[in-house]
Amino acid sequence: MSTHLKIDFVSDVSCPWCAIGLASLEKALTKVSGEMDVEMHFQPFELNPHMEQGGENIIEHLAGKYGTTPAQIEQSQDMIKERGAALGFTFDMQKRTRVYNTFDAHRLLHWADLEGKQRALKHALFMAYFTEGRDPSDHEVLVDVAQQAGLDAERARSILSSDEYAKDVRDRERFYSDRGIHAVPAVIINERHLIQGGQPVEIFEQALRQVARADR
Repeated sequence: MSTHLKIDFVSDVSCPWCAIGLASLEKALTKVSGEMDVEMHFQPFELNPHMEQGGENIIEHLAGKYGTTPAQIEQSQDMIKERGAALGFTFDMQKRTRVYNTFDAHRLLHWADLEGKQRALKHALFMAYFTEGRDPSDHEVLVDVAQQAGLDAERARSILSSDEYAKDVRDRERFYSDRGIHAVPAVIINERHLIQGGQPVEIFEQALRQVARADR
């Protein structure tokens, strides 16, 4: 009989290491397929909750937030691009030139979880932003991406034009912040085992097996 694991993947759709972490975790899950039954939920985290409408140039943003030089940013982007490619995910740094607010994307992800299409929407959002360079704060972009993920476009538009699920998202953000999650990705297994960062496939695979044995 397989062991049941609940995974809460705390992340932001504008976090490149979250895209890497998810791709790596999913490859690890294929390696343990049949050994454990996994239920995954994506939980909200905003890297830039106060970002102004229209976003900010990514070079200026990273330089202002972390004191990073353009050369350091280019080196980091090259590393991210290589890590993504090794996992089958494409980062197009020429198209991804701005950083945006992602709160509305998280509201749609909350709804998508209720519809059983959260993972599909998460993948579509990562691709829209990192591969296609689209604005994840733009409502028309979000409606289009939701439709690509198999969700109803008019229902998505209705949610975005209201404050529906706003409290739910804020509550979940506060829940994880209050428990010490201040960097993402944060992978929480069975609500008590924490793995931080975009770890290699082997690390995730090892952790999944260890937790499955411990929680059997």
